Amino acid sequence: MKISLTVNGERRDADVWEGESLLYVLRERLGLPGSKNACEQGECGSCSVFLDGVLVCACLVLGAQADGHDVVTVEGLADGDELHAIQEAFVAAGAVQCGFCTPGLVVAAADLLRRSPQPSEDELREALSGNLCRCTGYQKIFDAVRSAAG
Repeated sequence: MKISLTVNGERRDADVWEGESLLYVLRERLGLPGSKNACEQGECGSCSVFLDGVLVCACLVLGAQADGHDVVTVEGLADGDELHAIQEAFVAAGAVQCGFCTPGLVVAAADLLRRSPQPSEDELREALSGNLCRCTGYQKIFDAVRSAAG
């Protein structure tokens, strides 16, 4: 089936199989590899994107469900060559190790800062609790979010 959606501000069309996830469509059909495929069960957050402004795990959304909708991926957070504040903060804080979880964490952190520009420690931890990282121990990630909020 053919779907048409807006991805990172650009209208895109894709031929998809009805059972494909939005994650698969983004990565394989549209060439946007930022969102990562890890658990395929919505447990790790590596595939987090915005769907009509709502944070979702792209592995749990069918590509066909995105037809006619707006999707923003980690690639779409930047404004041209200018990184989003949270992307800059992740780089500055050294909040990236292997990088696999980073796109999902960046998108989830952007969502948090959009909803709560000065989040409390509890809000920060709750907002990122759906994103698993096996490398960093989270301290530099939390530091990056605090820095972007400051």
